[in-house]
Amino acid sequence: MICLYAPAKTPAAIVEQLNRESVRVLRSPEVKERLFNSGAEVVANSPREFAAYMKADMQKMGKVIKDAGIRAE
Repeated sequence: MICLYAPAKTPAAIVEQLNRESVRVLRSPEVKERLFNSGAEVVANSPREFAAYMKADMQKMGKVIKDAGIRAE
């Protein structure tokens, strides 16, 4: 997974512009082909959709880690 992050409290207009431009690049035929050929699946979603995905994934993986008894050394 390749993700683009910005510092906390980045103005919404900047976040929207970063998202808009990254989606534009990800949808270009050359970039799509390069990513596809490397085995990547392109998912260009909104910052809100990405935040929801990350929250759900952290909850899921947190449970897996806890249930497996995994601890940091």
